[in-house]
Amino acid sequence: MDKQLEAARKFLKDNVRQMVDFSQTAQNRRVPPPPIEKPMPEEAKTIPLPVIGKAKSAGNIDLWSAIGQRESCRFYADEPMSLDELSLLLWATQGVRLKLDAGHALRTVPSAGCRHAFETYLCVLNVESLDKGIYRYLPLEHALLCSHAPEKLESRIVRATLGQRFTGDAAVVFVWTAIPYRMEWRYGLAAHKVIALDAGHVCQNLYLACEAIGAGTCAIAAYDQDEMDRLLDVDGEEEFTIYLAPVGKKG
Repeated sequence: MDKQLEAARKFLKDNVRQMVDFSQTAQNRRVPPPPIEKPMPEEAKTIPLPVIGKAKSAGNIDLWSAIGQRESCRFYADEPMSLDELSLLLWATQGVRLKLDAGHALRTVPSAGCRHAFETYLCVLNVESLDKGIYRYLPLEHALLCSHAPEKLESRIVRATLGQRFTGDAAVVFVWTAIPYRMEWRYGLAAHKVIALDAGHVCQNLYLACEAIGAGTCAIAAYDQDEMDRLLDVDGEEEFTIYLAPVGKKG
């Protein structure tokens, strides 16, 4: 077998767990856990999101219908998304149900060891009450942090997704970054496969929540790593893009 294929397949297996000395992980050496949310700059401007349960835009679809109707959508109506709807999608994908301590929180999606290695960024193109730009979701506060507003944002996101033009037609593009140390703190070299598995849990919740509000999404794993990391203004080493999904009302 080709050596590169062999190495790629090995990543999908769990043999590494038998090679890790878990007594030497940061957790077992009693190193404090990393924070569950990136810190905010002192001068940060935040935007509170509508309270979940009071959102007027949430649909009345049952879970079984949402599962049965779930499909990838690459065509979006030229219709803005409401802040209520965006609030629901963010809560469904990374919302915090209960903060346990400085390093752990129960969320709306499962994560290995309750480590939740992701940050959620939004490329906002057509959302009511929000200016076009890049935002970061603050799950503990259920709020948005204004990050920056790159020029020609639609063309930048299309270029960063290797020419997939429908990303520039969306109302908002969800972009998840990984902060690997959050998972490495507990699992060492066994951390990376479960980070990838956790990304799937998050995006499936997005698909189902989109069905509830009459929107569509399409998971994207093909992108220009360096370009996407530059667009989000992350360092590409301690934090980097791992997955993304444009969202818009169904066309």
